[in-house]
Amino acid sequence: MPYNTAMAQLTISEVARQVGLRPSAIRYYEQEKILPPPRRISGQRRYDVSAVYQLAVLRRAQEVGFTLEEIRQLFSGFRKSTPLSTRWRTIAKRKQTELDAQIARIQSMKDVLERLQACCQCDTVYQCGAGILSHGFSNADSGARSIRKRRRLDAHE
Repeated sequence: MPYNTAMAQLTISEVARQVGLRPSAIRYYEQEKILPPPRRISGQRRYDVSAVYQLAVLRRAQEVGFTLEEIRQLFSGFRKSTPLSTRWRTIAKRKQTELDAQIARIQSMKDVLERLQACCQCDTVYQCGAGILSHGFSNADSGARSIRKRRRLDAHE
């Protein structure tokens, strides 16, 4: 969307329509100091095209999972001289590390669920609880070892 002077005095409804947000969301971002307060003309908010562009960046950041605090950092958590591309890379690297940890946690949960479906032979909560306590609360790898060990023990009984 190229800049032109006809867009220099957009209402909140016009901005909201262009970026696919509700006006209340834009007011919220202003209240949270993610967006700067707009100029007012006769008490009404008036925006220039930079607000549209900033909201487009904000929406993309939300789409990839950034929190409002991370978005605030993207907009104002660096020196003004820091290019946006450097800001994106810095924050994206942190987010990717966080996502990798979440993926590992989810994979571990999935592994436990698969082991439960394949290996659980318990008839009662008592048996299940006793088995959990005797084998410990461990991660996916040691949990798999515990199941193999339990199978060997069960085979010898």
